[in-house]
Amino acid sequence: MPAFEYLALNPAGKEEKGILEADSARQVRQLLRNGDMTPLEVNEVAQKQKRSEGASLFGGNLKADDLSLVTRQLATLIGAGSPLEEALGTVVRQTERGAARRILSAIRAKVMEGHTLQSSLDQFPSAFPPLYRATVGAGEQSGHLAEVLERLADYTENKQMNQQKVSTAFAYPALLSLVSVGIVIALLKFVVPNVISVFETFGGDLPPLTVALIASSEFIENHGFKLLIGIVVFIFFIRYLLKMPVWKERSHRLILRLPLFGRLIRGVNTEHFARTLSILASSGVPILDAMKIAGGVISNIPMHKAVSAATIKVREGMAINKALQQSGYFPPMVIYLIASGEGSGQLDHMLEKAAIQQERETESRIAKMVSLMEPLLMLTMGGVIVLIVLAIMLPILSMPSFIR
Repeated sequence: MPAFEYLALNPAGKEEKGILEADSARQVRQLLRNGDMTPLEVNEVAQKQKRSEGASLFGGNLKADDLSLVTRQLATLIGAGSPLEEALGTVVRQTERGAARRILSAIRAKVMEGHTLQSSLDQFPSAFPPLYRATVGAGEQSGHLAEVLERLADYTENKQMNQQKVSTAFAYPALLSLVSVGIVIALLKFVVPNVISVFETFGGDLPPLTVALIASSEFIENHGFKLLIGIVVFIFFIRYLLKMPVWKERSHRLILRLPLFGRLIRGVNTEHFARTLSILASSGVPILDAMKIAGGVISNIPMHKAVSAATIKVREGMAINKALQQSGYFPPMVIYLIASGEGSGQLDHMLEKAAIQQERETESRIAKMVSLMEPLLMLTMGGVIVLIVLAIMLPILSMPSFIR
């Protein structure tokens, strides 16, 4: 029985929104009239969701916290013995956000029509990533859906937590950089011109540092707005350029060669790949399909291509650890753990260990980078201010020679 979202007027003349299950939109309107409500709009949830996906770039997505919460609730309810359709209905009633309610109501309607949960999730590919859908399908086939959902809930919660850690770690250095640039620009535009104007009454030659400061201040004052427009245009041009596959891949290869950020990017993508492959392998997904899906979670293009090439080699009979080792992108410790898992028959367990090891190493590397960035930013800011002060003080110290 499909689900319909309605907009209607209650007896008091106020608009109300909700979701009803019925055979047709006409039946929904009749149900609303029977409840002394005037229907204004009735739309099938699945159709409305598809229209929103086409009209908006983010219309069909579930937020990370929504996906994590929904997965945990489903795992708990199904693990407690609730039938799938009842568990979905309970989650729908507990969900407050409109987009999540529409998606889950449509999924429940499909399940009640006899579709599997995976095929129902396939109707919303932008809301549920391939990893999620493939793992759910494997759980349904093996009869261990509750356990699989528990692992997916752990995965989504852990991924969300890691993203928050990274964003929080870099928030302070980014804010400090922005404030520092703002202070320097304010000094050059508003403070320095008033101070430097005093020196124009003297006929002596100003120190080179002071001349450079005056030139910088005049440039900011006369061309600051043009510079700001130029920076904005340059940023948009770079973003447009990076949307092209060729330039995007070149930029990704360049990032991998950077001393600090290259190792960080490799570590983050390796951790995502190992954890995803572990979940899929333990859920019963065939290893070749699991590698293909796990490669899809890698955001770096050269590493993604390396996994695709490794998948082909594994299909031809090569061991997974040797196929990944040939790319040169994956850390030796991860390769060793994968080889150990293949040899012992505990690949999923060793992949989980590899993911944990990479996660800890990445967190440690981020902490070190942030701890280095903060004093470097402070030193840079202090150095710029010292130069500005010196540029102002040098003519003052030389003022007696100007007067003579």
